[in-house]
Amino acid sequence: MEISNGVNLYICEICGEAHIGVEKPGDCPFCGAKGNFIKSGKEACPIVNERIEISELSKNNLLETLELETKATAIYLCMAEKSETYEIKAMYKRLAKVESEHAAIVIKLLDIKMPETKSEECFSEDLDNFKKTIELEDRAVGLYKRFAGEAVENNIRKFFGALTQVEAGHSELIKKYI
Repeated sequence: MEISNGVNLYICEICGEAHIGVEKPGDCPFCGAKGNFIKSGKEACPIVNERIEISELSKNNLLETLELETKATAIYLCMAEKSETYEIKAMYKRLAKVESEHAAIVIKLLDIKMPETKSEECFSEDLDNFKKTIELEDRAVGLYKRFAGEAVENNIRKFFGALTQVEAGHSELIKKYI
């Protein structure tokens, strides 16, 4: 959907957030979903806008995801605070925003309130934090792959599939720093 002067509206089908720009972003600037989940304005059908019946297993998996994503947000904020360079600080702040957006998607899907975020501890050295990040992201990838396979709801399967890709990308990003 062209707005004016070549500027277009793109909507992420995972988080439902809009991006306004000349070109479609490669990844969602909010939740990190890959470009195949980003559609032009009227074509988008975000999973957070559809109210569906969610199975008990999917509810439990979403609640576990919420816990994991809120914890990751807090850990990454700690890592940003303790980082040795602006580059690493900025990267961890961005990762925290993405993880926070994942948590926001879960609360929309479950129609619940965001739990209080608890502070988390992290290491003082970037290298130790990189290793911890890879451990967290790889664990998330494994869980989300499993959750996608267990989901009977198309939207929930789509959500976990997207998260699997995003978290794998985070792990690959951090591995470049080791």
